[in-house]
Amino acid sequence: MTVTTGVPDLSGCTPAEARAAFRSGTTVPTSGVAPGFAQANVISVPRDYAYDVLLFAQRNPKPCPVLEVTEPGSWHSRLAPGADLRTDVPSYHVWQDGGVRDTLPDVTGAWRDDLVTFLIGCSFSFETLLRDAQVPLRHVEQGTNVPMYVTDRPCVPGGRLHGPMVVSMRPVPAHLVARAVQITAMMPAVHGAPVHVGEPEALGIQDLSAPDFGDPVTLRDGDVPVFWACGVTSQAAVMQAKPPFAITHAPGYMFVTDARDVDYRIV
Repeated sequence: MTVTTGVPDLSGCTPAEARAAFRSGTTVPTSGVAPGFAQANVISVPRDYAYDVLLFAQRNPKPCPVLEVTEPGSWHSRLAPGADLRTDVPSYHVWQDGGVRDTLPDVTGAWRDDLVTFLIGCSFSFETLLRDAQVPLRHVEQGTNVPMYVTDRPCVPGGRLHGPMVVSMRPVPAHLVARAVQITAMMPAVHGAPVHVGEPEALGIQDLSAPDFGDPVTLRDGDVPVFWACGVTSQAAVMQAKPPFAITHAPGYMFVTDARDVDYRIV
């Protein structure tokens, strides 16, 4: 297996080519991969927990917009015919009792016939539109994963799931913040408009240089931190609820679908 670190040149590939690379062992964050196509968070839970996840997502649509729910045991996705949800994500977390037991590039050996998989919208899906509008993406420029933070904003509990909202942060030049808000607001299925602009302390974030997930990113002069709701919120809920077993993507290492990002844009 060849494992690649850093950001490889997958920006010009198709979703199928990206998934094939991940299936063969390439392990990289997926921001900027297969631009123009939507990406998704992945959370697979035993059928006994599926209603809880669905209820939690329904009550918290900003961080957890559901794009697809599979049948129990299925590793197929309508958003990417021919893909395998057990192998085509670059990095997975296997959870046990609320903690990460393993981080793996392939979870075929850990798969269970009772697992129901939820694909949840990802903010990487609107990054191509931001880039096309000349809004810089600092984490892409700096070759890092997007920084993600656990906030002090509680989500609405759903069944056994509860926990805080997680946000992703992108530094945006002050004069482009309104443009970034306008573009992302048109894509509610992939988190939509930011939940906060400016002072991180208002979200309970004390240190931007120490994200809870992903990598720190350097702000340039004139940049303002802009925070979007993040699908990793579902993983924070797993950490709180402590189900006996779950599988998720590793934060920032998403499932690349065949759906066009513009398909999730409202006019």
